[in-house]
Amino acid sequence: MWHDGPAKQVVPLVEEVPLKIPALTVVAALAATGCSNGSITQNREAMARVAANAAKPQVAATKGSEPLAGTPDAFKALCKADLERAQAQVAALKKLDPKTNSQGVLKAYDEAQTALINAANRSSLTHEVHPDAAMRDASRECEQQVDAANVALSQDRGVYDALSLVDLSKADAPTQYWMSRTLLDFRRAGVDRDEATRAKVKTLNEEILKLGQQFGQNIAEDTRSVAFTPKDLDGLPEDYKKAHAPGADGKVVITSNYPDYFPFMTYAKNAKAREKLWRTYRQRAFPKNQAVLAQLIEKRDALAKLLGYDNYAAFTTETRMTRTQQAAADFIDQLAQATEARAKKEMADLLARKKKDVKGATAVEPWDQDYYEDRLRAEKFGFDSQAVRPYLEYARVKDGVMGITSSLWGVAFQPVKDAKTWHADVEAYDVVDNGKPLGRIYLDMHPRDDKYKHAAQFDLVTGEEGKRLPEGVLVCNFPRPGDLMTHDEVETFFHEFGHLMHAIFSGHQKWTPISGISTERDFVETPSMLLQQWAEQPEVLKSFAKHHESNEPIPAELVEKLRASKEFGLGLYARRQLFLSAVSLQYYSRAPGFDTSAVLSELQKKLSPFRHEFRDGTHFELAFGHLDGYSAAYYTYLWSSVIAKDLESKFQEAGYLDRDTAMHYRKTVLEPGGSKPAAELVKDFLGRPYAFEAYRAYLDGAPKTTGTAKETK
Repeated sequence: MWHDGPAKQVVPLVEEVPLKIPALTVVAALAATGCSNGSITQNREAMARVAANAAKPQVAATKGSEPLAGTPDAFKALCKADLERAQAQVAALKKLDPKTNSQGVLKAYDEAQTALINAANRSSLTHEVHPDAAMRDASRECEQQVDAANVALSQDRGVYDALSLVDLSKADAPTQYWMSRTLLDFRRAGVDRDEATRAKVKTLNEEILKLGQQFGQNIAEDTRSVAFTPKDLDGLPEDYKKAHAPGADGKVVITSNYPDYFPFMTYAKNAKAREKLWRTYRQRAFPKNQAVLAQLIEKRDALAKLLGYDNYAAFTTETRMTRTQQAAADFIDQLAQATEARAKKEMADLLARKKKDVKGATAVEPWDQDYYEDRLRAEKFGFDSQAVRPYLEYARVKDGVMGITSSLWGVAFQPVKDAKTWHADVEAYDVVDNGKPLGRIYLDMHPRDDKYKHAAQFDLVTGEEGKRLPEGVLVCNFPRPGDLMTHDEVETFFHEFGHLMHAIFSGHQKWTPISGISTERDFVETPSMLLQQWAEQPEVLKSFAKHHESNEPIPAELVEKLRASKEFGLGLYARRQLFLSAVSLQYYSRAPGFDTSAVLSELQKKLSPFRHEFRDGTHFELAFGHLDGYSAAYYTYLWSSVIAKDLESKFQEAGYLDRDTAMHYRKTVLEPGGSKPAAELVKDFLGRPYAFEAYRAYLDGAPKTTGTAKETK
């Protein structure tokens, strides 16, 4: 699973901000890619002919969602079958002589990994999105079994020895890279340790998985709400008020879900009301996750030390681009110095603006930030964020995101009307490239009870060349068709779609473990961080941002004001991200037993201009879901941002809609998956190693360019 959207939207931040139009016009999308005449039926027939005539082995049909539409018993049975298939492949591998049948050994190991990877994919998605509690329970049970099988496999000395003896001297570069990573992972799992140590590693991994599941479940299931008077909604858009009518008691209920929370924090004039909702939002998963988080930190620390590492931060950074805990800490310090002056200036601007409303104000509170940033954007740049929303109806935005990516990368999105899914809201599309199916995507885009609360891309099926097509899922909490989005939500949509397209394009490698988004974990956000920049380009917005009533295109001057306004708050946002990065790194660097809220407060005083949350009685860290998934490496978002800005420089030169640049990027960065180190992917695209200069210019407010804005070829 790849989280969320730009981090500003995806994780619970102080400033986080992280509609009736037909769906994507498939005819137009197909025509743009040169597919026959755009007829859905004809293109399905063409796809069938391509498959029938293919020289390669038949690729498995895309049906990854069907188990999620079945029963808990069927889900468990499929999980059992996957586990048995993995065991059978391991048994077969051990009977082979790696010196005389190296390909047989590699293929058997790949098949074992495939069974476990796709069982894990299916389980991870199901327990985050399925409306049936019994299915969520079944998926958690499967995830635990798969994790146990993974640990057992990673500690199997017979498998390790066999793989170590494979002669790779004539193997291709992706195979050599895969095996070098694989053998390192075996050693990181304790395969070369004594039996007692391996048993302890196995136990700790099982405990860590269960704790992580509980941590996420407590967040997902804790939707809080606050009752307000209608007067408290002063400043909110009319469509928001209409959607939040008073109940029989005359009160308006606002929840902690994204579509409720973020507009309220941005537009509500009543500071006390904002504070009340802010505090409620930061009480999610309290007190349930207090003990869970403490144990998660403790168990991970024990695992790292058992394997010979100083702490879990050192363990987790070893396989990142950073390679060391110190390099990650140095990166945070480097950005802290680069952003300090700008953040202080922006904070002073916010305070000056607040003083116009509150005489004698001496501080900007965290629940003030979104509100006064919006006021300053309106007054300083003449930009009213509410003025943009009428041009951003959900279905039209979806049409725009899919249409732009279709044009950039020469693919079509073909609706799959008969796909069996886990909820009626879910839409399925086949991704087609000149008649050739590349994979399937699912969009689960709107809030509901017991569903994952943020925005993320999940793998459902990891593809492999000639065997199966990749399938990916977007899980978001956006307004429904007919309702209006904020521009930040549009940015998140582009971000998440960047993950999704990365998953589809990269899901065709020779081996499953290096297929899909399998690069170093601190690079995985780079493609999504890059694509979100399309959300503010004039030539992109004019293609789909049209008034939901008049159908008039968004005015060019409004887009320019939007772009100018985006510059304000950049320093504060970067500092907030640095603070969160330091929290995740510090939690897994310190000896267990510390007060997580106190450390949060300590780091906030160092890196954020807002008063520390510990004394506020809030417990933000207990709903900071990335403390499980990204553990010590939340710095990934900023690290990826730095590289993404460097990649973006090529599009600034050529134009954001330039097909040649987009296709070069697809071929060099997106398609290779985990077949080579991320630094090489970047170098292949840029023609040089990645550098910090583009991000520094971004921080310094260098003028934006859009190149020649070439038309898509």
